[in-house]
Amino acid sequence: MGKQFRQITWDEQLQSDWLELVRLAVREDLAEAGDWTTRALVPAGALGLAVIVARQPGVIAGLPGAAAALRHVDAGLRWSPRLEDGQAVLAGDRVAAIEGPCAGLLTAERLVLNLLGHLSGIATLTRRYVEAVAGTAARIYDTRKTTPGWRRLEKYAVRCGGGWNHRTGLFEAVLIKDNHLAAGAGDSAGGFRYTPAEAVRKARRFIQQHAPEPLRSTMIVEVEVDTLEQLEEVLPAGPDIVLLDNMGPAQLREAVRRRDARYPQVDLEASGGVHLETVRAIAEAGVERISVGALTHSATALDIGLDWLTRDVAES
Repeated sequence: MGKQFRQITWDEQLQSDWLELVRLAVREDLAEAGDWTTRALVPAGALGLAVIVARQPGVIAGLPGAAAALRHVDAGLRWSPRLEDGQAVLAGDRVAAIEGPCAGLLTAERLVLNLLGHLSGIATLTRRYVEAVAGTAARIYDTRKTTPGWRRLEKYAVRCGGGWNHRTGLFEAVLIKDNHLAAGAGDSAGGFRYTPAEAVRKARRFIQQHAPEPLRSTMIVEVEVDTLEQLEEVLPAGPDIVLLDNMGPAQLREAVRRRDARYPQVDLEASGGVHLETVRAIAEAGVERISVGALTHSATALDIGLDWLTRDVAES
């Protein structure tokens, strides 16, 4: 395995991303009027205890965000997780407990469940892909096919499921795709047009001339190819990774054979046509990386609910 993209953890930057989303979520739920149902029915000073429960098997992700969301809605809410992100759950397992003002808890309930359900759904689907390729040399990677504003959070959920993060954004690496090459073919393109190999060499020169010093040696250069002939041409140009687009297992095996013969330091990434039913055969072809857009754009939310355990009412 060659150069690696930055892997996302729950750090200050991720916490900041989440709090921005929390503020938006609270605004769209409460607007200026607040929670009319809770205001009408819940006495001031009412206290209670509830648990977050998994309704179906899966992998949990997003627990640190849940704590931050509760504090944003009501500083009196106390969050007690019983699991850690990345742990598997069965239907009926208790994930966390929440204690404090009933009004705040009811107001924050959907916000917390939406967060946990969405991120846990991504972690759960990722775990299925990771388990499908167990025993091979391949790693499962995400893509940039993410929900706007949620990218780092969704990529964090992929890590919770055992997957790996591809580049976080355009700022992190060079990835020369077919549309970068096709753009130069138009009449209005200004006369630029490259083969994949020419594009790799030009990108390398640009990085050496313009990138800050630390990035000159660490910046990943990846290029997409559609055919074995393009692979043969591009390998001598020195990419770190070659993305093999929409190749079947037989083509992938041949690509690995050709790469191994002369340029074993170059990683091969399979992309396109990757499903749970096909990913094992792709991994067994010998590629090091398999990128799967479905991890983030097609994951179904994990069913997670809230159950009340006790409720103590104190009149103020």
